[in-house]
Amino acid sequence: MSASSVDARRIELHHRAPVVPSPPPRFWLDFVNTDAAAQSPGGDLLRDFEALVSWLEGAEVIDAERAGGIRRRAVLQPAAAAATLVDARRVRAALRVLAERGVSSERVRDDAVVEINRVLGRSAGTRRLELAPEGSWTRTFVPTGDAFAGLMIPIVESAADALVADELSRVRRCADPRCHRVFFDGTKNGLRRWCDMGTCGNRAKAARHRARLQGAR
Repeated sequence: MSASSVDARRIELHHRAPVVPSPPPRFWLDFVNTDAAAQSPGGDLLRDFEALVSWLEGAEVIDAERAGGIRRRAVLQPAAAAATLVDARRVRAALRVLAERGVSSERVRDDAVVEINRVLGRSAGTRRLELAPEGSWTRTFVPTGDAFAGLMIPIVESAADALVADELSRVRRCADPRCHRVFFDGTKNGLRRWCDMGTCGNRAKAARHRARLQGAR
């Protein structure tokens, strides 16, 4: 593509809704962490269909234009929206089991693959390579047919990427027994134990410190 063509393309995109960038890697774990166990005492982040759409929009899985269309469709088809929420929670439950036990259980991995393929198999759409306003390229998925059908595709594809890349050995649950969050351990030695050092890690350090003080008495 010539420089003039790229400039013209940028001008065209300036008058359209911005292309949503690809979601961050391994964001299927963020989706798992929306459940009530991980959010305690805050409760399930997917408490209703609107919350699901808002989460997907905030995670840059869908853009504002598509989110608006889905919300309008939900008003017209409340039963379909409710069924989509139930399905999203089903996917999330399957992915939590994969995150927590997938590395040690072939049965769990097989069940997760069935669930992933179920979602991928029922949804249709077109994949495109788009030029973003700042000049970079991004992949997008444009669903066709049912407005709700493709909502879980990016989620399960993120989980599928973890299986393809053989990353489950680096996926673990926080070592704090009160915390149900799962995370990817990207450290060099693979010994990360806490979902966040500022919260769960500090609580563990404080507990060890108190135990040492009591032992010294």
